[in-house]
Amino acid sequence: MNQAAVVRLGVIGLGNIAQQHIDNLRSGDAGRCHLTAICSRQPGELAQKYGVQHFAKPMELIRSGLCDAVLVATPTFNHCEVGLQVLDAGLHLMMEKPLGLSIAEGEQLLENQQPSQVFGLMLNQRTDPLFKAMRDCVHRETLGDITRTHWTMTNWFRPEIYFQASDWRATWKGEGGGLLLNQCIHNLDIFQWLCGMPATLRGFCQFGRYHDIEVEDEATAYLQYENGASGVFIGSTGEAPGVNQLDIVGDQGALSYDGERLLLTLNTPSTSHYSRSTREMFGMPCAEVTDITPDRKVNQHGLVLANFADAILDGAALIAPAADGLHSLALANAMLLSTWESREITFPLQSKAYQGALDQRISASSLREKTNTEVHVDMSASYR
Repeated sequence: MNQAAVVRLGVIGLGNIAQQHIDNLRSGDAGRCHLTAICSRQPGELAQKYGVQHFAKPMELIRSGLCDAVLVATPTFNHCEVGLQVLDAGLHLMMEKPLGLSIAEGEQLLENQQPSQVFGLMLNQRTDPLFKAMRDCVHRETLGDITRTHWTMTNWFRPEIYFQASDWRATWKGEGGGLLLNQCIHNLDIFQWLCGMPATLRGFCQFGRYHDIEVEDEATAYLQYENGASGVFIGSTGEAPGVNQLDIVGDQGALSYDGERLLLTLNTPSTSHYSRSTREMFGMPCAEVTDITPDRKVNQHGLVLANFADAILDGAALIAPAADGLHSLALANAMLLSTWESREITFPLQSKAYQGALDQRISASSLREKTNTEVHVDMSASYR
């Protein structure tokens, strides 16, 4: 490992999440990523605070020669345009989630990545020790064959002011969706990271049910996997306090996460073996339940950026390669398309078919006028 070398990182966009990344860069929590330039439409007062150069336009930062890599943290509708500029300039790229408005935009970005470029995605929940523990159990086949998956993720409550404070958020034109493209994109990534992609999906989304928005703020989907397992995913930004319950059930046991504790249940013998061998009409295999909740005190965003630098400088494997972002986008896009067309979607999702349906809605969409109301922002309260 080259300890002396650093990655000179420019940040494009200075919204709430970008400033959290900058805090990690300045504190040293982002490893060998060092902040060297920032870009936003606002005047550059923060440049003096951070001791770096400010640029008003992305291309000015990209062409400045001050950066080896760029973190794009702009509103979602700019991800594809700015990401392509970074890649075309030969710089390494870290993209905030989601990869783009749609799977088609994600594919376009990946087509422009050169073999020498490191292209990562800020899927920070992959560093959560709890989800890593779940993934280890699944990959070791501790549960046996997976038979059912389920995630009810309805504690993403957002009040009306959350949407009013932005001109682009929760519009087809600005974000390409709502709940699924913003809040639940992390959950959809973890869901497929743990359980794999389904073979088919039927989605049921509701649009503006709880908020004065045009996009989805509630979604339910039924998933069918290649091996016959079934799954359900439920999300909402209109339910309080909401529920966070993730279950992965297998023939030999189950993982159950209730938003705080992770429990591992192991059956002796396996469910299928017991069912075929017992003579007890109301019997059940012996079940041992163990609390395997790990210490979760990690800086998730800092770890992803530190890993990004390690990938650039040492060739380390990325925690979240940009290509992986296509999976969560495909799930989100499929839930919307399934709702719009009242039909089951088969994977892999045809990106052109979805893009056509999205473009129709974008053409009728517009950015909203931001409220002048003073807003209190506590980013630590935004994560689930």
